[in-house]
Amino acid sequence: SLIFLGIGLFTYAMRTPQKRIVSLLLGAFIVYCIRPHMFLFLGVGAVLGFFTGQERVPLYQKLFVYIAFAGSLALMYDQILAVANIDAENPFESFDEFAETRAGNLAKAGSGVDMNSYSLPVKLFTFWFRPLFFDASGALALYISIENLLYLLLTWKLFDKDFIGFFKNSSSMVKMSSVIFISSSIALSFVMANLGIVIRQKSQVMYFLFFVIIAFMEYKQRKKLNIAEEGNIVTEAPRKRLRVV
Repeated sequence: SLIFLGIGLFTYAMRTPQKRIVSLLLGAFIVYCIRPHMFLFLGVGAVLGFFTGQERVPLYQKLFVYIAFAGSLALMYDQILAVANIDAENPFESFDEFAETRAGNLAKAGSGVDMNSYSLPVKLFTFWFRPLFFDASGALALYISIENLLYLLLTWKLFDKDFIGFFKNSSSMVKMSSVIFISSSIALSFVMANLGIVIRQKSQVMYFLFFVIIAFMEYKQRKKLNIAEEGNIVTEAPRKRLRVV
């Protein structure tokens, strides 16, 4: 609940960071104290999303966000890596060793899965949508399978021909959420090999997927309304001309 509070404050503040500086700092501080690696994902996502969004953001606001998060990540880089015992001088090799060891330990539990042998797409699917019904070993797992089925059905809405156009012209919040969701999912899927841990860890990132889905559904609804309004104008115009005649 605390990590969700921090993420919520952070995301709320990113809508207008210059006006919500207290929420931004408090949310970032809570996330950093509880999950330093999530703070890293939030910072990267915020910078990329803020710079690539379609809003006309003043240069001073972009510089503020960039300097704030770049400075924070630079100062806390060693502490963030130290949480996972990752060598700052050789982070990629250290992460591979950490991921292999961590996944091997977690796989020994009752709900362990052999994610080390999975391809990246299968790892991500497992992280996002399992356990499903074929994994259910009890009432709790069955309940979670229903929840994951709902996640899967919602995600399916993104497989739409309009999604690419929507994302290309989307806001900084949508792009920030996408970067955070994808980057954190890839990193966490490499160290997770126990469905019980997966259930807890993915709750930190699914929030950002829901934000993208809801924004896309709103985009589709607005598009339908615009088409309907244009159709009404076209059909009503000839009627008015007939009355004049």
